[in-house]
Amino acid sequence: MGRIKGDLRERSFQFAVAIVKLVDGFPHGTKGWTIGKQVLRSGTAVGANIFEADHSMTDADFAHECSIARKEASETQYWLQLCCETGLASSDCTSTLIDEASELTRILGAIVRTTQEYIARKNE
Repeated sequence: MGRIKGDLRERSFQFAVAIVKLVDGFPHGTKGWTIGKQVLRSGTAVGANIFEADHSMTDADFAHECSIARKEASETQYWLQLCCETGLASSDCTSTLIDEASELTRILGAIVRTTQEYIARKNE
């Protein structure tokens, strides 16, 4: 434990909490259930994968878990945009979450690149 700074762990956890609260407000029905399930899955997976990366045994595993978290953050942006466009949530509700998902994607991308560069240098 300790590869991931506390701020990123906390941000990803709070992001998941906000996603759960957003989806909880979706109307009942096929649209709300189907899209809600997707945004809930991807949005909460970001933090879960960050926490898993923090406990990785190898540098390669760490980079892999962070890469998965980055993909989940990117996917969550798509689902949040769809929520807004389909009327499941207002742009007021989703814009902050989309911005945070975008920022998490960028941070995780930088972590993956840095770790992969470190692995490459170590293996020279």
